[in-house]
Amino acid sequence: MKKIIFVLCSVVCTAQTNQYMKVILSKKTGKEVNSYSDGYGTLYDPVSEKHGIVDSLGTVTFESPYKGSILHVFKNRFILYSEETNYTRKSAVINEKGKEFIPLNNQEFNTPWWSEEFIISSREGKEAVYDYNGKEIISYSDKIRFSGKNRFFVLKDKGWFLYDFNGKQVSARGFKDDYYFEEGRALITNDNNQSEIIDENGQTLHTFSKLVTSISSYPYLITQNKATGKYGLIDTEENTIADETFKEIIPEYFGKKEYIYLSKNNKTTVFYKKDKKLYSSVFKSLTPLFNNLFSIYNDKTKKSGIADLEGNIIVPQEYNFIQSFTISGRDVVYLKKEGEEKLLDKDLKNVINEDVDILGFYPEGLIVKESDKYYRFSLKDKSRDELKNISWIRNENNEYFNFLNPYSKPLVCKNKDNFYGILDGKGTEIVPFIYDDIIIFGNSENEIVVKKEGKYGVLNFQNELLKEIDYDKYSWQKEVLKLDKNKKTELIYFTRFRNNPPQL
Repeated sequence: MKKIIFVLCSVVCTAQTNQYMKVILSKKTGKEVNSYSDGYGTLYDPVSEKHGIVDSLGTVTFESPYKGSILHVFKNRFILYSEETNYTRKSAVINEKGKEFIPLNNQEFNTPWWSEEFIISSREGKEAVYDYNGKEIISYSDKIRFSGKNRFFVLKDKGWFLYDFNGKQVSARGFKDDYYFEEGRALITNDNNQSEIIDENGQTLHTFSKLVTSISSYPYLITQNKATGKYGLIDTEENTIADETFKEIIPEYFGKKEYIYLSKNNKTTVFYKKDKKLYSSVFKSLTPLFNNLFSIYNDKTKKSGIADLEGNIIVPQEYNFIQSFTISGRDVVYLKKEGEEKLLDKDLKNVINEDVDILGFYPEGLIVKESDKYYRFSLKDKSRDELKNISWIRNENNEYFNFLNPYSKPLVCKNKDNFYGILDGKGTEIVPFIYDDIIIFGNSENEIVVKKEGKYGVLNFQNELLKEIDYDKYSWQKEVLKLDKNKKTELIYFTRFRNNPPQL
C-alpha cells in the first residue's frame, strides 16, 4: 500500500486548521508541536526536554534556555515559565522571539480568554495589571479581578473599587465584593444588605426590598424568599409578575430569549416577555420552537409533541424526536417516530412527501433519500438535485444536535464503486471516495477514522491527514482516540466540531 506523504508548502494556506498545522509543523521540525493558533505554535523537544516557539513556515523562532513550559496567549504573545525547583517557578511575558515584555520574575499570570489587552500579575501576595507590551495599568494591590468586558475590581483598604481599562478609578464607592457585569450592569449587595443594580461607573440604577438572585433577563428579575427558598419574578420597578412560590425559575439563555420558565409541582409556567403575561401549562418540560410553539416531553412515555403558548396540544406526544431548524431562511420543525418523518413549515404544513427520508439538515437545504436515490432538496422552491453515483448514505443519530451544533455534520457516503467519501450540505465532495470505510464519532468530534487496504488512519472534516494510513486497529474512549501499530499505542485527543452559523 502506498503511504500518503505530507507536503509542507512554502506558504501555508490560511484555510488549514490549527489541528492540521500541529501535524505539519511536527513533521517539519521533528519535534512535538502541542498547540498552534494565530500563526505560531509551541513545541517540545523530547531529547533536550526544552520548549520553544515555531512560526507557520516551520521556523523555530525561540528556544527556551529554561526547564519549564511556554503558554501561547494570543497572536505573538506567550508566557514563559522557568521551573526553578519542584515548588517554585518564574514567569515572563514574551513575544515569538523571546523578547521579554514583562520580565522573568517570581510571579503568576491570570489570562482570561476574552482579554487580548491586559494580564494580571500576582507577586508576593499582591496583584497588578499590565498590558501585553509591559506597561503597568494598575499598580500592585491586594487583589484585582476582571469584571466583564471593560472593568476591573481592585481590593484595597478592605474595599473593592471599580476601575476602567485605562487604569482610572471610576467610583469612590467601595463595594463588599468583586461583582460581575452583564451588559453593563452588575447585581450587588449594598451596605444595607439590599439587592442593588449598578452601572459600570458604580452608579445605582435600582434598589430592591426583595432578594434578587439573577438579572440575566433584565429588566425582569428573579427573586427569592429568604424564609421559604421559593422564587418569584419582578420588574425593575419591583412590580410583582409572579409570587415567590416557584421551586425554580430559569431564563432563556440561548436563541431569541423571549421566555422565562417558572416551575413548581412538575409543571412549568411560561412568562412571555413581549406581552408581559404568564401562561400556565400542565407540562413539565418545554423547549421553544418558533411562533410561540414549544416541544413538550412526557417523562413516562419518553415521547414528545408540540403545544402552543396557551397550553393547547397542537401535535400529540407520540414522537421520538422533535427539533426546530432555520433552513433557507425559513423556520421549520422536524418530527420523527417509527416509520414516519415530518417537516412542518410556519403554517404547520408538511413540506416533504411520505416516502422521503431526511438524512441531513443544513442552512441551505436538506439531503434526502427517496425511492432509493439521494437528493439535495431546496425549501425555497421544493426543487431537488440528484446526488449521482451515490449508492448509500449513513444516517446519523439525532442526539447530535445542540446549541453548538444546530445543523448536521457532513455525511459519510458510499459510491456505486463501493468506495467511501464525505459530502457536505451542498453535495460537494470534501473527502474523496477512495476509502474502504469511514468511521465518524458521536456528538461534536472533528476526527474521522478511515480504512484502506486493511489499515487505518485519521482525517478531519477538512480532509486533512492527521495520522497516516498504516495502523492495525483503532478504539476510542470518551475524549481519546487510540491507534495501535507494532504493539504500540498512539493517542489523539478529540477536538470539538462546531457547525458554522447560517448566513441568512
